[in-house]
Amino acid sequence: MKTVGVSIAVPEPYFSALQQMRRDVGDPQADAVPPHVTLMPPTDLGEQGETTLEALSAHLRDVAARTEPFEMILRGTGTFRPVSPVVFVQLAQGVSSCELLEAAVRSGPVERPLEFRYHPHVTIAHHLDEDALDRAFEENKHFEASFVVDAFHLYLQDEDGVWAPVERFALEG
Repeated sequence: MKTVGVSIAVPEPYFSALQQMRRDVGDPQADAVPPHVTLMPPTDLGEQGETTLEALSAHLRDVAARTEPFEMILRGTGTFRPVSPVVFVQLAQGVSSCELLEAAVRSGPVERPLEFRYHPHVTIAHHLDEDALDRAFEENKHFEASFVVDAFHLYLQDEDGVWAPVERFALEG
């Protein structure tokens, strides 16, 4: 079975900085999950994996063709605690663009109900003890990054749980 996700990749030099934040607090997912803003969370394609993957890829090309590049600013930290043990870097700009893009991505051939209301962010600590989550929140509260989002990616998860981009979709709208 194939597990896919759709995300906006955070570019360098911010990619490495965000990945190091996860390493610094002992997050075992630091090297398995690239820094990103999720557009479609991990989704199992089921028995029709290849056929569904082709249809999803075609849908994503269409979404990208209709979407304009946009500015994203990451600034400060936030958390989903106590609902979920997550600390993240917040979006200070680009939230509405991400919300529109997420809705368009999920309107395609792959149905994926959400566990929580969509909230674009970049995770820097997940499923860690309270002290590690507190450290991630405090040590990174002054983080800031600014870049243009000009693409998003389709990711596949391998047997070891590592996510890798398999297709890039340039925003051309």
